[in-house]
Amino acid sequence: MRRVAFLMLVGDTAKYVGILFGLFLASFLITQQSGIFVGLMSRTYGAISDLGLPDIWVMDPKVQFIDDVKPLQDTELYRVRGVAGVQWAVPLYKGMLKARLDNGNFQTCVVLGLDDSTLIGGPPEMIAGRLADLHRADGVIIDEIGANDKLARPAREPGGKPIPLGIGDSLELNDHRAVVVGICRVSRTFQSNPVIYTTYNRATAFAPVERKLLSFVLVEAAPGQDPEALCARIAADTGLLALTGDGFKRMTYEYFMKYTGIPINFGIAVILAFLVGSAIAGLMFYNFTLDNLRHFGALKAMGAGNGLLLRMILLQSAIVGVIGWGLGVGAAAGFGRLTSGSELAFKMPWQLLALSGGAVVVICAVAALLSIWKVIRLEPAIVFKS
Repeated sequence: MRRVAFLMLVGDTAKYVGILFGLFLASFLITQQSGIFVGLMSRTYGAISDLGLPDIWVMDPKVQFIDDVKPLQDTELYRVRGVAGVQWAVPLYKGMLKARLDNGNFQTCVVLGLDDSTLIGGPPEMIAGRLADLHRADGVIIDEIGANDKLARPAREPGGKPIPLGIGDSLELNDHRAVVVGICRVSRTFQSNPVIYTTYNRATAFAPVERKLLSFVLVEAAPGQDPEALCARIAADTGLLALTGDGFKRMTYEYFMKYTGIPINFGIAVILAFLVGSAIAGLMFYNFTLDNLRHFGALKAMGAGNGLLLRMILLQSAIVGVIGWGLGVGAAAGFGRLTSGSELAFKMPWQLLALSGGAVVVICAVAALLSIWKVIRLEPAIVFKS
C-alpha cells in the first residue's frame, strides 16, 4: 500500500508540485529570515567573541551592552589587580573615532587599544603583518573588510575600483597620524564600522581629551579559581560590574532583544512565512485528498480499514514534508553561502534546522488531519456513484 500511496501522490503532478512549493517556501523563508536574525544578533557581541582570552570583563556598573562604554578611572585597573584570585588584569580602550580619508571624507571606526606590554585582546586572525608590529611608531592594525571598503583610497580614475589600504599606508585618526602595520580578520560589527587595533596609550592619545579613558579591564582568573565566584569577589571589592565572556554576551544580546525592534520585525516575517506556507501546502494537500476520494472509497470497498488509509495519508504528508523541507533549508544554506562576506548578516546553527523542521511538521500534520477527517467520514459507496 505504500507504493499505491506514493503513486497516488505523484500521479497529480500539478498538486504534487504545488504542495512541495508551499512547504519549500515556508521552510526557506523561516530558515532564511531566522538565519539573518541570528547573524545580526551575533554581530552585537562580535567584539566579545574576538577577545576570547580573558575570563572576565570588568566595567562600570551602568554598562548595558558592549558598545555602551562608560569610562573608568585608570586607578580602577590597580584595584582589580589587587583582588584575590586575579592572575592578571590589563586595560582595554574601546571607542568610536573618526578617520579622515584621502578624499576628505570621514569614516567612523571602532578603535581598540590593547595593553602596551602584552597586547592582550588582539585580533583573532592576522592576514598581513604581525601583532607585535603595533609597537612601531604610530602603528595600527585594520580589519580586512574596512581596509578594502570603507577605508580604501579613492580610485585613480573615475569609475575605477577603490585601492585597499595596505601595510605602510597612513591615515588620520582624530587629527593624529596612524600607520598601517597589519591587516586582520575580525567579526563584523553591528554597525559594520571598520575595526582598528592599536596600543592602549596610543589609543588614548588618539581619543578626545577626557578625564576617564579606561573602557574595560580584562581579567584572567588564577588556576583553580571559579570565574563566576571571582566575578562576585571583584564586584564586592571594587563596586564594579564583573562578567564572564558568556555573561557579557548574554547581557548584550538581551539588551538588543529587549530595547530594539529587531525581534519583532523578524518574528513577523517568520510568522507570515509559516502562514503562507501553511495556506499553500495545506489547501493543496486537502484538495489532493478530495480529488482522490474515489480511490480511497475503492480501497475501503475492497476491505481497507481506516487505519490503513490514515497511514497512507501520513506517508504522503511525510514524503512531501521531507522533500519540501530539504529543498527549503538547502536553498537557505545556498543563500547564506552566496551572501557570505557581504554586509548581510547570516548564520545558520542547527537550531534553525530544527525550527524550520518543526514548522514543516506542524504544517503537514494540520494538512493531514484535515484529510484524515474527510477520509474517516467517507462512505465506500461513493465509488459506485457516477
